Amino acid sequence: MSRLQCLLDNQRDALDRAAALCTEAIARDGLVHLFGCGHSRMLCEEMTPRQGCFVGWHTIVELGLTYHNAIVGPNGLRQSLHLEKTLGYAEQILRNFAFGPHDVMIVISTSGIREVIVEMAEGARKRALKVIGVVSAQHCEAAKPAHPSGKKLNDVVDVLLDNGAPVGDSILAIEGCKNKTGPFSTVGGAMLMNMLRCEVAQRLMDRGIEPVFLPSHQFAGSRSVEEQLEYFYAQYARSVGPLYSRQG
Repeated sequence: MSRLQCLLDNQRDALDRAAALCTEAIARDGLVHLFGCGHSRMLCEEMTPRQGCFVGWHTIVELGLTYHNAIVGPNGLRQSLHLEKTLGYAEQILRNFAFGPHDVMIVISTSGIREVIVEMAEGARKRALKVIGVVSAQHCEAAKPAHPSGKKLNDVVDVLLDNGAPVGDSILAIEGCKNKTGPFSTVGGAMLMNMLRCEVAQRLMDRGIEPVFLPSHQFAGSRSVEEQLEYFYAQYARSVGPLYSRQG
């Protein structure tokens, strides 16, 4: 059985519970927020904005934790890795938002141990948000906690999704090489997130609520597409507007 098939088979119950939380949030005009550091940011952006996404998902992208393409120098990887370990950083991020009573938070981290990740989940729960975690269950279980509380992400969430990655993430061993390549967390995580989105869309339709989708904007010159885009922008702005009504 393939790793992806095993991932699917082992996630049905957790995906059902995660979809129920996200559906309830969006159906009640709440938001599902997404947060991740490093390459986990990619899974936030996989949910929105991209073709097939719909209003109700909101990414919290902190560039200092994710923008490190240069690796060395300004905005380098050293700084990003240092910030992930900075106690209290998550609280300063959360203070920027006036979360709603029906909102949900998804926190994504393959290791599930970094200080900012644990504190983001804890901070969301203190604000009465239900929290969904996305981790490598194998890696998170094997890793030592980094936060002084001794907690990992799996200790502070309401629902835990497993991206199926092994300890260390990479799955391909090359003969004669002591290290592996082929990191799996992005592949497994993206499949999980898309399954979650599709399930939530179906459940919303089952309730008689048609999601406002972002259409493909590659059809240049199409008046109907332009109108759909403008409608999506307007509805998205309406949905996130209350987030900025108060600074903490």
